[in-house]
Amino acid sequence: MNWLEPDTAHRLERERADWEAREVASFLQKQAERREQFFTIGDFPLKRVYTAADVAGTPVEDIGLPGRYPFTRGPYPTMYRSRPWTMRQIAGFGTGEDTNRRFKYLIAQGQTGISTDFDMPTLMGYDSDHPMSEGEVGREGVAIDTLADMEALLADIDLEKISVSLTINPTAWILLAMYVALAEQRGCDLDRLSGTVQADILKEYMAQKEYIYPIAPSVRICRDIIAYSARHLKRYNPINLSGYHISEAGSSPLQEAAFTLANLIVYVEEVLKTGMAVDEFAPRLAFFFVSQGDFFEEVAKFRALRRCYAKIMRERFGARNPDSMRLRFHCQTAAATLTKPQYKVNIVRTALQALSAVLGGAQSLHTNGYDEAFAIPTEDAMKMALRTQQVIAEETNVTSVIDPLGGSYFVEALTTEYERKIFAILEEVDQRGGTVKLIEQGWFQKQIADFAYETALRKQSGEKPVIGVNRFVEAEEHVDIEVHPYDQSTAERQIARTRRVRAERDNALIGRLLERLVEVARDESQNIMPVTIELVKNGATMGDIVEKLKGLWGTYRENPVF
Repeated sequence: MNWLEPDTAHRLERERADWEAREVASFLQKQAERREQFFTIGDFPLKRVYTAADVAGTPVEDIGLPGRYPFTRGPYPTMYRSRPWTMRQIAGFGTGEDTNRRFKYLIAQGQTGISTDFDMPTLMGYDSDHPMSEGEVGREGVAIDTLADMEALLADIDLEKISVSLTINPTAWILLAMYVALAEQRGCDLDRLSGTVQADILKEYMAQKEYIYPIAPSVRICRDIIAYSARHLKRYNPINLSGYHISEAGSSPLQEAAFTLANLIVYVEEVLKTGMAVDEFAPRLAFFFVSQGDFFEEVAKFRALRRCYAKIMRERFGARNPDSMRLRFHCQTAAATLTKPQYKVNIVRTALQALSAVLGGAQSLHTNGYDEAFAIPTEDAMKMALRTQQVIAEETNVTSVIDPLGGSYFVEALTTEYERKIFAILEEVDQRGGTVKLIEQGWFQKQIADFAYETALRKQSGEKPVIGVNRFVEAEEHVDIEVHPYDQSTAERQIARTRRVRAERDNALIGRLLERLVEVARDESQNIMPVTIELVKNGATMGDIVEKLKGLWGTYRENPVF
């Protein structure tokens, strides 16, 4: 059933045409519009005004109600009326103890979940005393080499009450193994743990470029994380399919949405090959998207993503459980929009981006610190970012009505247009041979790079306004800002603990377990998680595990495409 009868839609279109010919044409003779054509940031053309005629082709059931298929208006029937989104400010620097103090500070300020950034050596699988780690230990995230570091990171944090997110990809299964080992060590019920490990390796090949192994074994690791978690961690999200990093690499909002769903299809297909039913694991799949600067486009993007995901899971994969069709997502405001010039304006940008995430129905939200264009955010910047969320939740009353922009002619029309174009891209990906093949050919990378280049040109010309950079520029701006300092003792403290663990462990046992790891990795029918958990419990370092598997799988080198 559509919104309008065809005759009514035609009448409204005639009325708009008459308005254009009369009132608009007359007014344009007195004052021209600022440009000939208006577009969203993602290059969707915009009409002057939207009417019911613009949603006449959208089936009423595609809009529906919150908590009901296709979940356009929200994954849950009561949304923020039951509880607000999880306020999950990301943190990570120095050693486990350093970041643990930041976690406790944020929890004391009212944060309801924690999210962890890891340093570059940890992301890439190098121990802190590896030559490749020199100068990078704990600098852009927390350093984690062993289970002892995880113990320090989560000291005094109740894992059954606090949701823990681990933002890591090529080494995600090792960090998850440490988290599980720590929970077991504390006697926790694994089915009461909540949070997520990002794990989405395909977007690394597309955008962020933090990968170790070739694509096939990397996807197998993701498969094993999902399958293991579905059976042992009932409340934990084993993957956070991430459009955020695709966007931060320069993609359009449409590319962010479509490419993320293309990656989803690969992971679901891989897990299905193990014999698991889709409804056995799909309810815990989760997503991570950015909220960019185009307010209404972002709201429409999130609504369209929910609708597309529901249809993919039901129509392509045969899901029957409604939980398998509810797209749940964490959102972060757009780091790429933050500026050094007039950096306090970043507070305004972040607030508006956070509001669009909330009106788009996010389940979890990180708001960026105003000083992140300079360095890791200070405590003051993180408190302001958290307070931004709290003001939206507590003072604006936007949480009282579910999907309050639902029914807007503009938002509904843009939501439907997003759905149409997302499915057009997914169809093209299928016709060209699938996601993995196109990653290897550089197709996704080229799409992202082309849009990023066009955006850079628009900023340079001033067509895309950036306050303080190409609009309302202050010629001699004095920047007086306190930035987060890097503790020069970090590497020394971290390396000392890693070497102590190596000295105290049973190296013969580690050797046997590493050989067992290779056997499991060779056998596609086995799951890599149990042996990895045994390794970290017995003192294996991340570098031990990563290097051993490099001998089997090798490493990945991208073929550049120009």
